[in-house]
Amino acid sequence: MFRIQHCDQIAPTNYLMEIEAPAIARKAQAGQFVVIIPDERGERIPLTLADWDGEQGTITIVFQAVGTSTIKLSLLRAGDNLPHVVGPLGHPSGADNYGTVIPVGGGVGIAAIAPIARALKQAGNRVITIMGTRTGELLFWEDRLAAVSDQLIVTTDDGSYGRHGVVTQPLVELLQDGAGVKRIITVGPTAMMKFVAQATRPFGVKTIVSLNPIMIDGTGMCGGCRVSVDGETRFTCTDGPEFDGHLVDWDLLGVRQKAYATQEKHSQECLQQRLHKVLEEK
Repeated sequence: MFRIQHCDQIAPTNYLMEIEAPAIARKAQAGQFVVIIPDERGERIPLTLADWDGEQGTITIVFQAVGTSTIKLSLLRAGDNLPHVVGPLGHPSGADNYGTVIPVGGGVGIAAIAPIARALKQAGNRVITIMGTRTGELLFWEDRLAAVSDQLIVTTDDGSYGRHGVVTQPLVELLQDGAGVKRIITVGPTAMMKFVAQATRPFGVKTIVSLNPIMIDGTGMCGGCRVSVDGETRFTCTDGPEFDGHLVDWDLLGVRQKAYATQEKHSQECLQQRLHKVLEEK
């Protein structure tokens, strides 16, 4: 069992959870992920590590409650236990001294980009971070990213906070201004990462994306997380989760992510009915 030390709602649909997992915390590196099962009958959820503390033996995850399993996870509280937490999985992010780098985080991907930005800053890079959400109420960790960035740019789609627009707009401006950017790393919704890769392609700047396809075992055995990169089949869990964004087949990835949309909707409806029944009995 893995005890939950802290759980907090940090945005309307976003939750932060701190979990006791000493073995994982001792080995965790930026860019890696864990697989969590919220209950004994639950599915396996891959979540990128948002932070960790090797001395305290804890890991931090940030997730959005949008499906059956993440909604179940959001209902847990400090003192509750998770039956299974596996990790750290995947290859760590590269954290060499490239020069000027731009981490780009969108939505809950802001949490995943934070340790990457920190590692890049510690490696001696000039870090210009761009973070964006649909609206200001969904923003979080602005202070954390500011602390590890030489410059921080905040965008919201509706203009309710920071700069009005999407993350690709300031990104392209920086590339056009000749800022000497050597590397871009982006984590967020698939559509956002796709557009980031498309925006940077004309400039020839290496663009790394952290993919989040459907994943089951997390060890390369099932093939559920397969993606096409430069015409070759790769497994996100063991070959990634980071890949060259200019080589990813985004259309195929989008199709595969929607493969179980009908089943996911049915599962969520069943969960909502059960929760409603529990509330009525109370």
